[in-house]
Amino acid sequence: MDIFDKLAKNIKFRVKNTILRLKAYFKRLIFPLYLFPIKIITYSAYYLIKFEAKFIFAFLRLFFEIIVFPFKSLKNFLKSVAVVVVFVYIVASLFVIIDYLSNYYGDLRKYFCVIERSKLQNSVVRVVGGHSEGSGFFIAEDQVLTNFHVISYEVSPKVILPSGEFVLPTKIVGDKNADLAVIFTEKKFPEMVFKLPDNVQIIPEETLLSIGYPLGTGLSGRATILKGKFIDFRKQRSLPVRYLQTDINLVKGMSGGPVTDLCGQVVGINTLGLAGLSLFIVASDAKSIIPNMTDRDTAKIEVDPSVSPEEAVRAFYTYLKARRMEDGFNLLSKEYLNKTNFEEWTSRFKDVLDVDVVKVEKYEDSKDTVFVKFTTKNWIDGEVEMRFYEGTWQTVKEDGVYKMNKSKIKEIPSPDWLWFYF
Repeated sequence: MDIFDKLAKNIKFRVKNTILRLKAYFKRLIFPLYLFPIKIITYSAYYLIKFEAKFIFAFLRLFFEIIVFPFKSLKNFLKSVAVVVVFVYIVASLFVIIDYLSNYYGDLRKYFCVIERSKLQNSVVRVVGGHSEGSGFFIAEDQVLTNFHVISYEVSPKVILPSGEFVLPTKIVGDKNADLAVIFTEKKFPEMVFKLPDNVQIIPEETLLSIGYPLGTGLSGRATILKGKFIDFRKQRSLPVRYLQTDINLVKGMSGGPVTDLCGQVVGINTLGLAGLSLFIVASDAKSIIPNMTDRDTAKIEVDPSVSPEEAVRAFYTYLKARRMEDGFNLLSKEYLNKTNFEEWTSRFKDVLDVDVVKVEKYEDSKDTVFVKFTTKNWIDGEVEMRFYEGTWQTVKEDGVYKMNKSKIKEIPSPDWLWFYF
């Protein structure tokens, strides 16, 4: 018989013996049945006490060995000193790491958050008008939050998505004192929504992220993410909102964009950067103000094409600015409509973000012709192109309204500054 046969028999014997012992144990445990509940309780208590006693004895023995170990020999003493030094170093390192993580993340639970940079960049939009530009973000599937100063003089600011598509506002409400505004869009984008919190909880030195488009459309590309530290909450008595102060260097064009913690939770709104001081409206304060916003202080379209040829031309370009294309189309004369239709005419302006009228005046001694200067912002391949035009519109009165009849408009390449004033 070789060694493997002996080993196999030995294992078989041990397994059989163990099975028999288990059978006998469970037979004693279960029978008689009326004693089974009592046995369960007493056996459980017995083994628990036995385990605790062994654990305490082993711990005391280990503790005694540790105390005695360094005194057994010089070698043991040196080993003990080395172990103590390493242990103290590890504990101190842990305290430093915990302190760093606490300051960096604010709450250690945020350490386990994973927010993708691309998600932040793909959820922030541009807000572009003729006089100002900024950033914004969706707080509902059809509502973009931004600063009031971004839209204060704009009758129809455009919302440009990260994809390059731009959408039109259907309504704008705001609070001038809080410097907040909400743009309602004609389309819905539920996947881009940032939820505003009921309460903002951050600590000094916590890392925050500010997202927006620095320099507006003057700088193409994706949204920029700036990182900095929260300093403190600030309040100005005359204003209805609090501010976050950070060491983030906020750049023009980022106004209205979100400030988030490292988990992507919005804590503020980009608002003001001046001489190294950056302030951000507290997101929870914004949430409480938004339901009470009105359109009282927002810019309105106030034109009347029935007053004069000059006012008709001004109305025509104001409608183009606001992309009220049906209203603009209705200001074309019957003669003009003989050579176009609504689809062809509107296709000419598909890339126009904004129209700004520089000058409208009567042309020489004519009673029906108007001289006009205007600029357009055209959104082409993810960038804005400024174009400049001047010329005349001959008008005709139809149905009590002056309408556009014949035009002689030409583009002015790279005009000098005098062009805007004379």
